[in-house]
Amino acid sequence: MSIVPEYWEVAKQYLRSIDVVIGKLIDEYEEPPLSSKDELFETLIHSIVGQQISAIAADAIWGRMGLLVDLKTPASYAGVNDQTLRDAGLSFRKIEYIRELVEAWPRLSLVDWNNMSDEEVRSKLISLRGIGPWTIDMVLIFNLLRPNIFPLGDVGVVRMIERLYANGESLDIEELNKIGNVWAPYRTVATWYLWRSLDPEPVQY
Repeated sequence: MSIVPEYWEVAKQYLRSIDVVIGKLIDEYEEPPLSSKDELFETLIHSIVGQQISAIAADAIWGRMGLLVDLKTPASYAGVNDQTLRDAGLSFRKIEYIRELVEAWPRLSLVDWNNMSDEEVRSKLISLRGIGPWTIDMVLIFNLLRPNIFPLGDVGVVRMIERLYANGESLDIEELNKIGNVWAPYRTVATWYLWRSLDPEPVQY
């Protein structure tokens, strides 16, 4: 069952009131909202798969992996060898990351992620190989449904901001943050509608 953030309706109204550009995106792409499947292991694996490749390529690989393993069950990966995963489209480096995550999962599954701050989650996950800032942002957004995440490591988000607010001109981090800070404390929601305007299919991790 998917979980929709409790803050979603309030956040949409707030964003409409402070930014006409985001307000128009909300009006055009209002449904569906962000939701979580509450499957942290699956979100982490999906994020590793999606690193540094297009959404279309990631979706294709994810679909092939779904025919090989139960995507939400760490133990199911033990029955699939590296070459089979490579044939599905994964690089050997990403396969290493997935194997290490599977090995670490008994420990990670005991962590009470929902009661940790955003920074505590970052500190805990960044120690894992293959888990960088972008992947952690995906966890915070898609699994933990944190309301104020601004993933500037996501090229699609940056390019859409530049298109909407700078006529396609490049913006530096300071300029991007200045725009994004207007959306606080609901930067996650603004990010969701930036993604929705990029792709008719809702993003999922």
